Amino acid sequence: MSSSNKILTFTSLENIPNIKIGDNLSEILINSLNNQSIKLQDGDVIVLAQKIVSKTEGRLVNYSQIIPSKEAVKLARITQKDARFIELVLCESKKVIRAKNNTLIVEHKNGFICANAGIDHSNVVQVGEDSENWVLLLPEDADKSAKGIRMRLQEYYRVRVGVLIIDSHGRAWRNGTVGITIGLSGLPGVVDLRGQEDLFGFRLKITTVGAADELAAGASLLMGQAAEGTPCIHVRGFPYELQEAALAELIRPEELDLFR
Repeated sequence: MSSSNKILTFTSLENIPNIKIGDNLSEILINSLNNQSIKLQDGDVIVLAQKIVSKTEGRLVNYSQIIPSKEAVKLARITQKDARFIELVLCESKKVIRAKNNTLIVEHKNGFICANAGIDHSNVVQVGEDSENWVLLLPEDADKSAKGIRMRLQEYYRVRVGVLIIDSHGRAWRNGTVGITIGLSGLPGVVDLRGQEDLFGFRLKITTVGAADELAAGASLLMGQAAEGTPCIHVRGFPYELQEAALAELIRPEELDLFR
């Protein structure tokens, strides 16, 4: 990490169309970058909202025909949510962590803790007949999704880049949602600073930095949460070396998780 000329820039990519199932997201990104005269450089990062990745991968589901299980019906009484929706959440989860009125916290199949398995109603389909029953699931393997996009960008631009897929999650002991990483490729999830010296020469003993989540939070500010329509962010100046990584390094093992 350089100690001088620290500049970190976030640029929203414009003219991203309304994403549909089967769209080639890599080519859409390349067109947008070229239209804005942004030529990717070594060390750049592209941050993508989960929604557009899920849409291209066909993760749209209409739960109107789903038959809920007994467990889903039981949890629906507790949470006051639709039992069919709860059934979808259970299908996307390893286990239920907490259930109370209007709240269902689960461990997603991919390992992280979140509300409703990350299943989303907002900005999914246009308002119309039966629109309330359409929801969007998270990508099945966001690391794999990020890698595929990264490989195409690197092939086109002939540089080394990183790709981050993010979603908005709540946090223990804090109010408000924040952008966090659910999939990554080509950049570190966690940077280990143990053994490095601080300003006064003391060697750090426990400090690790959630670099990918810090980047996700910054990009999320530009993406917004409502009608902003900016699901892709170009980042230049990421202050850590790019490297192979996976979501797993960001997830705290259950035996070390004091919040469960």
